[in-house]
Amino acid sequence: MRTVYVNGDYLPETEARVSIFDRGFLMADGVYEVTSVLGGKLIDFAGHIARLERSLRELDMKKPAVFDDLLEIHRELVRLNGIGDGLIYLQVTRGSDGDRDFVFPDPETTEPTLVLFTQSKPGLADNPAARRGIKVIGIEDIRWGRRDIKTVQLLYPSMGKMMAQKAGADDAWMIEDGHVTEGTSNNAYIVKGNRIVTRQLSHDILHGITRAAVLRMAREAQMQVEERAFSIDEAKAADEAFVTSASAFVMPVVEIDGVAIGEGRPGPVATRLREIYLEESRKAAI
Repeated sequence: MRTVYVNGDYLPETEARVSIFDRGFLMADGVYEVTSVLGGKLIDFAGHIARLERSLRELDMKKPAVFDDLLEIHRELVRLNGIGDGLIYLQVTRGSDGDRDFVFPDPETTEPTLVLFTQSKPGLADNPAARRGIKVIGIEDIRWGRRDIKTVQLLYPSMGKMMAQKAGADDAWMIEDGHVTEGTSNNAYIVKGNRIVTRQLSHDILHGITRAAVLRMAREAQMQVEERAFSIDEAKAADEAFVTSASAFVMPVVEIDGVAIGEGRPGPVATRLREIYLEESRKAAI
């Protein structure tokens, strides 16, 4: 049985409790982060905590009192649950003042809710999907306008994954005004010639922590990077495509809407970037 963290306490998961009036439950008024664990160590932890701080600031949400202790809490959960490879989910909500109201509770009297839990994923970095690539479909992007904030509003991404499943694919890329924004839980890229193309940072997409690391490593490896919007048709005509996320790292995309990308198998750029990212991330893990 997992040990989880709830508002200062390490508890068996069956004993964890959050108020029915918590705004995360009632209003999706919360943010989250996911940190990967490889070999018992945390990947890109500082980036995830910096983005968490930004999300809280953008929503005018108070930091949990133990914010400065989050590294210690993550490490303790890894230890208590014996995590070799896996994920740690952290969620912060605006808390509960004991009733339901659209008006924010007074932050002076209402503490945020902080929950963390682990998922054990042995062999996380050896996902067979990385060797065969994944298939995606295009769907309309109808989410709210602040996708740069990593909120717990994940209903439409969940629906997108179910649409993909129904279509016999692995995931979906969301499209707005004819251009790809991102995947349901990842940033999207194409490769044409020697150039990696991915959408520029804005309110339209999540500012991926893995995205930032991969683009930095690509540039260090003398790969050309172009940050701009690209159309779904441009993607179908690309030499390669891939996605990045904290849990998938760098994942090749080999088919979009039934159209094979390149030779229909993982290409050299995505394959090399995955190797570089995993190698460098393991070295820098804490």
